[in-house]
Amino acid sequence: MTVRVVLADDQPLVRSGLRVIMADHPDLEVVGEAATGAEAVRLVREVRPDVVVMDIRMPGMDGIEATRLITAGGPATTRVLVLTTFDEDDHVYGALRAGAGGFVVKDMALDDILAAVRVVAAGDALIAPGVTRRLIADFVARSPAGAEHSPRPVEGITAREREVLTLVGRGRSNTEIAEDLFITVATAKSHVSRLLTKLGARDRVQLVIAAYESGLVTLPR
Repeated sequence: MTVRVVLADDQPLVRSGLRVIMADHPDLEVVGEAATGAEAVRLVREVRPDVVVMDIRMPGMDGIEATRLITAGGPATTRVLVLTTFDEDDHVYGALRAGAGGFVVKDMALDDILAAVRVVAAGDALIAPGVTRRLIADFVARSPAGAEHSPRPVEGITAREREVLTLVGRGRSNTEIAEDLFITVATAKSHVSRLLTKLGARDRVQLVIAAYESGLVTLPR
């Protein structure tokens, strides 16, 4: 299947570079470009892409507000992959809360960025790299459900689903979850899908946050 992509960045060179490299991959199709957050929101409503590759710093409406509007009111199948840098932690926290499904760093290898687009399009999130795990942990620590409040219990899930949620919170893939729990990958994927539905989570990033906020996964000391 072809992943339809909108590129949102105020730097034309960044957009053109991504467009050129994606043109060499038949499973990726750039269906629109935006230089501002407002343009990105409008494009999403018009062309209904699978993924928006979203810069954070743009004139007018920034990428965080655009992400919030897209995930709240855009097509349910559209996911946002945020472009960030290592020194923008505070912006990443905002993007997480806004509903972003993953993060890539602008100086990453292009192949890694393309792989990230595919992962987010598939409904997964980029939670394996150490920097993203750290950002999620710090995000939860700073949130109202952090140290100042008691953990919020997760209601309405089975004991097995609780085990799966814990492993998702630790950044485990479906394959790794299957190995840890001695179940098939298909069964692990089914458990994750049910957790997404029961907890009203958009993607795995939100499941990770839920695992931290519920106390199933403890914050690093």
